[in-house]
Amino acid sequence: MSLDLKTDPAAPPATTPEYETLLDLVKFRMSVRNLKPDPIPDDYVTKVLEVARWAMSGANSQPWEFVVVKDAAKRRQLYDTYMNENMEFIYWMERQRALELRHPAFQVPGVTDPHKELKIIQDKQNWYDAPVHIVVLGDGRRQWGTVQGAHTFGRAQTHLWDGLANASQLIHLAAASLGLGAQWVTIHIPEAFHKILDVPDLLTFYLIIPLGWPAVARRPGWRRELDEIVHHDHYNRDLYMTNEQAYEWLFRLRGATIPKYKSSEVDVSAQEEAARDK
Repeated sequence: MSLDLKTDPAAPPATTPEYETLLDLVKFRMSVRNLKPDPIPDDYVTKVLEVARWAMSGANSQPWEFVVVKDAAKRRQLYDTYMNENMEFIYWMERQRALELRHPAFQVPGVTDPHKELKIIQDKQNWYDAPVHIVVLGDGRRQWGTVQGAHTFGRAQTHLWDGLANASQLIHLAAASLGLGAQWVTIHIPEAFHKILDVPDLLTFYLIIPLGWPAVARRPGWRRELDEIVHHDHYNRDLYMTNEQAYEWLFRLRGATIPKYKSSEVDVSAQEEAARDK
């Protein structure tokens, strides 16, 4: 594909077919938390990774590597490790919040026993069923190709993480373009995962992306309006949130995202059955 960019700045096109296609794809993409176990074509996995390798990175140092996991035993091992290491950690962190402000995945109204609640939350997850897991790894040594100022690990900003995030985002967009579903499984405690896939300790175990056919219906996403987030020539202090407004924003966010989050977990067949019963 080649873009026919106009050189006359006085008469730019109102839009382009490529832009409309991109916008439709970005809006169509959603994080799918219920994936079918049905196999997906190997060629689809290759196509997804072909897009990912063209991601942006500092000095084009391309710090990413990908492990494609199809073996059912290893997929289950990754899942079990996540549940035993990461999920339990995240759960107890979320318990520090008021129930109505917890992440949607950690809201189980009416359950007061934390151990029972944790079990319910764990049982809702089924991404081990996805036929393919793409594991995103990062090699920080490749970032030596970029400027020294990019290695500001103590300031929580590095070109390594930027590059890995860029590649992971493209994986999700490529998957959506092929009709596949994908989930973003962040690895907070990586050490145990290295052993499963024999990943060298020096590499960053960044992310697991389960990939498969969606078992849920697509639904419209929700984002803030442009006039809430765009500033012109200087920061518009009228848009700056006070602490009280930030607290109110969390309630607004939960109210807007919880129904959509739950719909990403509901089985399509259950939705169709409910529709027939009406």
